[in-house]
Amino acid sequence: GFSRQMVEILNKHGISFSSFDIFSDEEVRQGLKTYSNWPTYPQLYVAGELIGGLDIVKELEASGELDTICPKAQKLEDRLKSLINKAPVMLFMKGNKQVAKCGFSKQIIEIMNNTGVDYETFDILEDEEVRQGLKTFSNWPTYPQLYVKGELVGGLDIVKELKESGELLPVLKGEN
Repeated sequence: GFSRQMVEILNKHGISFSSFDIFSDEEVRQGLKTYSNWPTYPQLYVAGELIGGLDIVKELEASGELDTICPKAQKLEDRLKSLINKAPVMLFMKGNKQVAKCGFSKQIIEIMNNTGVDYETFDILEDEEVRQGLKTFSNWPTYPQLYVKGELVGGLDIVKELKESGELLPVLKGEN
């Protein structure tokens, strides 16, 4: 019950956190009590420092200090913008530039590698939130998706058309 309450408080405040199940490792369960000099669970740590248990977290919440102590989860839209702008040329695909995990991704990688332009990839199979969120954000329902300087160029068909018309290299270089 105390752990559930702690998770509810952290979620309510949009705080980014991960957890460890102390029942999964008795050595950690006992050792952490000694390490922290705190006899009960849950225990909340921020940047490696013990904040306290549920009572302390409730007090911090009541005083408004919890929001200043704990890091906020990044909003999906901000996260997507950050990923799209991670490199001047960003490709969201199934797999990565070393190993494409679908035919469309394999084709676009071959095209991209032949341009000589440097680019980064993001494997949408590794992150379901990004995979679904980017479709909505970009208003583009399929993958791969290619971005240049934060702007959506399109998917495989668009990239093929740009290549055939000779416009791909200038687009990748941000010249138009």
